[in-house]
Amino acid sequence: MKAVFRNWAGNQSATPAEVRVPASAEEIAAAVRDAAARGTRVRMTGTGHSFTGTALTDGILLRPDALTGVLAVGDGRVRVAAGTPLRVLNEELDRHGLALANMGDITEQTAAGAIQTGTHGTGRDVGGLADQVTELEIVLADGSITTVSEDSKGTERDLFDAARVGLGALGILTAVTFRVEPAFLLHGVRRPMALGEILHSLDELTSANEHLDFFWLPHTDTCLVKRNNRSPGPAAPPGALRRWLDDVFLENTLFGALCATGARLPGAIPRLNAVSAAALGASERTDTAYKVFTSVRTVRFLEMEYAVPRERLGQALRELRDLVDLSDWRITFPVEVRVTPPSDAWLSTAYGRDSAYIACHVYRPTPNPGYFAAVEEIMVRLSGRPHWGKLHTRDAAYLSTVYPRFGDFVALRDALDPARLFSNDYLDVVLG
Repeated sequence: MKAVFRNWAGNQSATPAEVRVPASAEEIAAAVRDAAARGTRVRMTGTGHSFTGTALTDGILLRPDALTGVLAVGDGRVRVAAGTPLRVLNEELDRHGLALANMGDITEQTAAGAIQTGTHGTGRDVGGLADQVTELEIVLADGSITTVSEDSKGTERDLFDAARVGLGALGILTAVTFRVEPAFLLHGVRRPMALGEILHSLDELTSANEHLDFFWLPHTDTCLVKRNNRSPGPAAPPGALRRWLDDVFLENTLFGALCATGARLPGAIPRLNAVSAAALGASERTDTAYKVFTSVRTVRFLEMEYAVPRERLGQALRELRDLVDLSDWRITFPVEVRVTPPSDAWLSTAYGRDSAYIACHVYRPTPNPGYFAAVEEIMVRLSGRPHWGKLHTRDAAYLSTVYPRFGDFVALRDALDPARLFSNDYLDVVLG
C-alpha cells in the first residue's frame, strides 16, 4: 500500500509514487537527480500545517523528519536544518540565551515550511520569519547545492530575496540561518474591547504596541485584544494551573465543545458567541518571548487569510462585519487581525507595504465555502494578497497585479527550473 500524505486539517491529501526521508543536502540532491531522470516531480513537505495543496506531489515526496537540528550558533545567527520544528528551535535558542525577534503563533511548523509559505506573526517594527532570514542553503533543479545570503550580489541576491518565500518552486531548502538576539521578556496584556471602539482607534493601537493581535467574535461587538510589548522584567509567568486553564481548557477544550455544539445547533451560535464574549476577562503575564508569541491549537479548522494595505484595515473590517450581519451564516470561530511592516522578500504578503492581516476560520466539520468566497471578494477589491498556505482561489493572473516582483519571480523560476521539476497543481495555478 502506498503512503498517503494528509495535512493537519485533513482537507489536502496526496499519494506519492515514492516517499523518502533524507538526512542531508546530498541525499536531497540525489532525490532531485532521480526525479529528473525519471521525468517525475519532487517536493519536500513540512508538518502539514498549510491548508492549500502547496506541499503535495504525485512523484517523490521528501519528508523532513531526519533533516532536523541546530547546526551552528554564534555572532547573532543560528543555522538550522530545514526540517527543524519551530518549537525545537525556540527551546534550543532559549537554552543559549537567544530568541527570534518575532514569530507566528504555531510552533509545529518546520523552519523551511514556515518561511516558504510566508508565516508572519504580528509586529509593528519587526516582520515575519522570512524577514529574519540571513542565509539559505538550497538544492536546485540541476541537483547542485548552493548557498545564498543577504550579502549576496546580483543573481544570487535575487535568489535569496525570491526563495525566502519561495513556495518550494525554486528549489528545496536544506538549511536556514536566522538573525537572533539576546532572549527577552514580553509583557502580554489581554482585555476585551468593543469592535466599534477598535475601529476608531486602529492607528493608536498599532502605533502604541510592538505586537498587536485581536480577535473579533462574529455576531457580537466584542474583541479580545492582545498587546505584547518588551519588558525589563521581572518575569511574572502564569502558574501551571492558570496556563492550563487559559491555554488548554478555555482556548481548546471548552472552545472545541462550543464549536461541536454549534455544529449540531447552528441557530444557537450567536447566543454561544455572546456567552463567550461576556466571559472574556482581562489578564496579563510577563514571560519568555516565545511563550507569549505562541499558542496551543488543537481544535481543527479551515482558514482563509488575506493581507491588505494597512490603511485599508478599517474598511475591510467594517465590510466584513456588515457581511456577517446581513447574511444567514453562523460563524463560531473568531476573526483574527494582525499587522506587519513592509518586507523585501519578493512573494511576502507584506512586500513593499505596511500590511494588515485578516484571518477567517471555520470549524473543520462544518466548512462554509460561501463565507470564504464572500470574504475573498472583499479582500480582492482592497488589493488583498492571500496567505500562500491558506485557502483562496486566486491565480497567477490576479497575483501578478498585486505583487510588483511577481514577473521577476516567474522569470527566475523559468531559468532555474524550466522543466517544472518542483511544481504541482497548486503552483501551476498560483504561478502559471
